[in-house]
Amino acid sequence: MRHLSYPPKPRPGDRVAVVSLSSPGPALFPHVYELGLRRLREEFDLVPVEYPTTRAPRADPRDRARDLVAAFADPTVRAVLATVGGEDLITVTPHLDDAVLRADPKPFFGYSDNTNLLHHLFQLGVVAYHGGSVLVHLGRPGALHPLTADSLRAALFTSGWYDLTPADEWSDQPNDWQDPASLAVPPVMFPGQGWHWQGPARVVEGPAWGGNLEILHWLLAAGRVGPDADLTGCVLVIETSEELPGATEVYRILRNLGERGLLARFGAVLVGRAKAWDFARPLTGAAKQQHLDEQRAAVTRALGEYAPDAVVVFDVDLGHTDPQLIIPYGGTVRVDAPGRRISVRY
Repeated sequence: MRHLSYPPKPRPGDRVAVVSLSSPGPALFPHVYELGLRRLREEFDLVPVEYPTTRAPRADPRDRARDLVAAFADPTVRAVLATVGGEDLITVTPHLDDAVLRADPKPFFGYSDNTNLLHHLFQLGVVAYHGGSVLVHLGRPGALHPLTADSLRAALFTSGWYDLTPADEWSDQPNDWQDPASLAVPPVMFPGQGWHWQGPARVVEGPAWGGNLEILHWLLAAGRVGPDADLTGCVLVIETSEELPGATEVYRILRNLGERGLLARFGAVLVGRAKAWDFARPLTGAAKQQHLDEQRAAVTRALGEYAPDAVVVFDVDLGHTDPQLIIPYGGTVRVDAPGRRISVRY
């Protein structure tokens, strides 16, 4: 089992880098971005530091890599937050200077396409943080969700154990960012139904690894994952994006991980609440529930075939969900099936 190093935490008043490593969200939706920055200042007492590509509409991958390296090289910057996800960060990581990232490791927060960098830091032996988005979660319409705010604050500033909490309400239907007036209206929310547990009644503890399932598949196809032994004893964390991959695709991705021998290495699996709505596919009612049920069945089938002894928890509020709980990527996660409890060490 790998043991990664936790980078030092920022303190209130510190400077933190805000970077756009993939999608140019701040250039497209400046009003949402500015709201996220204001909350970073006012609610977390952190000073955001921008870079040449943070608001650039079409930045070269080499320039985005240069900005990230500059953030890690600056001793006054004590954490790094991604503005949003995207779809081409896989072209950025080859241009990073790993010696600089190792020399002064800093907490990095991001999810979705940022799985590329989370995994890259994992391979460098540095704990990072799955979650936290300046646009999506800090820029949430109405107000920050209390669970998101509490988890992010704990991950930023504390180093002890933190118990994850099932959400009483949740949403996967964001407001329309193209309408600035929508920022004043909270998103539609649905009643929470808790987590759903499968597998043996035992306690599993290990470093977290995984992220967005589609991005993991890209990383595997690009030969970026390995050696496989580094994942032995890890807790697998998976979630799916607003592209709403179907049950067949989800099963096949997991089957491929199983055929490689990866799934058998995980003693526990945390499955994020599946996103089942997008502006291009606004599923509601029975169609939405069918998507959720079919995706859970696909995950259950694959894990039953390749990791039958794993403890599995569905509908954890991580990834493309609101609220969003922060997972320490490479940090320690404890999955207590008898106690129905998930704890993370930030």
